[in-house]
Amino acid sequence: MKVVVLAGGTSTERDVSLVSGSMIYKALKKNGHQVIMLDVYLGYEGPLEHIFEQDVDWAAQVSGVSESNPDLEVIKAMRPDGDKNFFGPNVLALCQSADVVFMALHGANGEDGKIQACFELMGIPYTGTDAVSSAMAMDKGITKDIFYAHNIPTPAGIRLKKGEQEERRVPYPCIVKACCGGSSVGVYIAKDDMEYEAAKAEAFNYDEEVIVEQYITGREFSVGVMDGEALPVIEIAPKQGFYDYKNKYQAGSTVETCPAEITPEKTIEMQQMAEKVYQALRLKNYARMDFMMSTEGEIFCLEANTLPGMTPTSLLPQEAAAVGISFEELCEKILQYALR
Repeated sequence: MKVVVLAGGTSTERDVSLVSGSMIYKALKKNGHQVIMLDVYLGYEGPLEHIFEQDVDWAAQVSGVSESNPDLEVIKAMRPDGDKNFFGPNVLALCQSADVVFMALHGANGEDGKIQACFELMGIPYTGTDAVSSAMAMDKGITKDIFYAHNIPTPAGIRLKKGEQEERRVPYPCIVKACCGGSSVGVYIAKDDMEYEAAKAEAFNYDEEVIVEQYITGREFSVGVMDGEALPVIEIAPKQGFYDYKNKYQAGSTVETCPAEITPEKTIEMQQMAEKVYQALRLKNYARMDFMMSTEGEIFCLEANTLPGMTPTSLLPQEAAAVGISFEELCEKILQYALR
């Protein structure tokens, strides 16, 4: 099968996306597919003839990427026409010529439904959920509204636009986060007025709208859902601080336990809640839901990830491995869901 692995882009999660894409590319090659890997923004300017048959190490283009915060201005400067056409040279043509596109994108202009909508109009099959559900899940404010409507427990909070007067305050400590951010970029804990104002200022650098919500003291978990069915629960315990960008992607900074060491009753409760979130947001193919369990044992859903990471430290591959699904098998399942 001819597959384009689409990664990179211009979001704050660009480098993580490239690492995810590299792993997916290698897995699909191992599975026997004809695979190329493209940076959605930078594209490809070489000859297109027989490109899927060429013996090229496409993953080599991400050598040196270390899952750090990328310098996006440097990337954007490489495409003077980028403000008029997000897609890099030959990206759409190559995606159209493939049997399916494996979406390894994370964050804005990749996970938010915009590219998905374009592909739907062009009849290009792709992995992951559709454009509408991607957009809903990406916006944490809309996600919260849907959680409330479906009686899914979630931390209490407010939405705040830049320059808007606050009608009510969330008690300290509280979490401040960019409304449409990912990988915990633009997420801060505030314990007093000074920290709160600084957190808002930082979060507004990433988005025009932020979410302020109650801080849940307890344990953090995640549950992947494949084709509507929950995988084992994984617990995430950062050695320092909370599960921020550094702790997510720096090897050894977080202790991850799968299956999580919780009671069978709590396991079932969290898995059922993950499946309910999957249904409420009308997700398709696969996704990953993040949870907090308070010291009193109450479970809260934080958000849904429609294109969860596929890096060496990512959670979904660990959950799949716990039920005997190898990384190559996981990628193959996701590919087949897209073609169904």
